[in-house]
Amino acid sequence: MKAPLLARWQAFSPRDQRVLSVLAGVIGLLAFISLAVTPALNTLRDSDNRRGQIAQQQAHMLALQAQAQALQTRTVLSRDEALRQLQSITPNKYMQLQAQGARVSVQLKAMPAADLALWLAQARQQAQTLPTEAHLTRNAASTTATTTTSPLVWDGSLVLSLPNRGAAP
Repeated sequence: MKAPLLARWQAFSPRDQRVLSVLAGVIGLLAFISLAVTPALNTLRDSDNRRGQIAQQQAHMLALQAQAQALQTRTVLSRDEALRQLQSITPNKYMQLQAQGARVSVQLKAMPAADLALWLAQARQQAQTLPTEAHLTRNAASTTATTTTSPLVWDGSLVLSLPNRGAAP
């Protein structure tokens, strides 16, 4: 197979051989550029998007670090202090609290979802309590309402755990 190609090559004039050699060199250079340089250019093109994603991740990690440092420096409430704090933030028109040792049972009646979310965040932050059980159902009034102005409301019960430091006997 090599002999016929060599014979064909020698049949060309020296000028045609130079033109074909230059053409083969240009094609080889273009193939090299497409295989070697294009991925690098794609990486360079995507670097701005990637840099933005990394900046968002870094900001999130710094926020988590600040939150962890704040949690490490706060003083842990005693059980009684936590219970008093929990009672002070509890809206009596929707909830009833009942303390049982290191746990607090909370009965909900027609509590709007937004108020419940806010109360749970406050209970975690201010009273240092954590929910351990939740048995919630949508209130019948909120499931039958067809207007968008009616807020979603919940009935049910929650069990929260109080901090253990300094618990009364």
